Amino acid sequence: MSGPLSGIKIVELAGIGPSPYACMLLADAGAEIIRLERSSGGASPTDSWYDVSARSRPSVGIDLKHPEGKALALELIASADAVIEGYRPGVAERLGLGPEDCWAVNERIVFGRMTGWGQDGPLANRAGHDINYISIAGALWPIGRKGDRPVPPLNLIGDFGGGGMLLAFGMCAALLEAKTSGKGQVVDAAMVDGAASLMTFIFGFRSAGMWEDERGTNMLDTGAHFYEVYETSDGGFMAVGAIERQFYALLLEGLGLNPDDLPSQQDRSQWPAMKDRFAAIFKTKTRDEWTAIFEDTDACTTPVLSPAEVAGHRHNLARNSFQTIGGALQPGPAPRFSRTPSEITSQGAPPGAHTDAGLSAWGISEDRLVALHASGAII
Repeated sequence: MSGPLSGIKIVELAGIGPSPYACMLLADAGAEIIRLERSSGGASPTDSWYDVSARSRPSVGIDLKHPEGKALALELIASADAVIEGYRPGVAERLGLGPEDCWAVNERIVFGRMTGWGQDGPLANRAGHDINYISIAGALWPIGRKGDRPVPPLNLIGDFGGGGMLLAFGMCAALLEAKTSGKGQVVDAAMVDGAASLMTFIFGFRSAGMWEDERGTNMLDTGAHFYEVYETSDGGFMAVGAIERQFYALLLEGLGLNPDDLPSQQDRSQWPAMKDRFAAIFKTKTRDEWTAIFEDTDACTTPVLSPAEVAGHRHNLARNSFQTIGGALQPGPAPRFSRTPSEITSQGAPPGAHTDAGLSAWGISEDRLVALHASGAII
């Protein structure tokens, strides 16, 4: 492992969604992570090839309710730097694998907890999904067009931006602190908190009187004609983000418009009419034709690519931004490090696919593996 987190050992109590994503980020960056799966369905390796968030670390099938399974998990934790879990509050404690249980065997453990609502508060034990977390964080309301309902932005803001990335950041911060103090702590990463954090700049705009709560009327929420998506003659789309005056001037040039014949860029009363005018012009050419016009300019105008197209774009190709691992196209590691590069070390796999190899790498002997299999503690 060559990444900047090389030498860091983490036990992952496998969950779904944001906690595996956080572990993927950490594993790509060089952390040695062992993924403990609570059960195994006996699936073939091809059944989970698409689970790219499980990449770069082995999957071990373990019965955490079995006394020997729990003892094995604590043994692994004793030699680790951190634990990450994505259960509801209290579940890890009921398994005997909560923070206090881990600190009893290793006081330096950083214990990362990924939930939607957090470890406390009136909703802490309620079910929820991304759309629910971002709705009370104020992140769902502003997304959408004027006069229409809010549009859920996939599950990018709550689960992955406000969840997985927040947890990865929190783990790195707490691991750095533990190097100095010699003590671990809990990282309470809640998707509702992370979604709210991602809205920081919008709250700043509101405080400054630069943001209206009516969606679809502001500069960044499709209210402005210079920050919008336009359809082309072939059914494609172009993304326009020409905010600054010099970039807006280049956009107008590419569209064949004379700025002297147009209202001021920031005249909000004219934004709807200008959007109609831009829309009519974009419909006169194909997406590829517009791409050729704007590609080597600073007009901040780019083609809207589907997931099937992204790997072929010249910029993504040059940076190797997408990779195919085990037949699955997926984004490569990010961010990039100049001296200790991250890498994808293995593809995702079904639960328990690496039980013996993964445990052997963490010091469990062959005789012990045989005994653990016989008892049913590992799968």
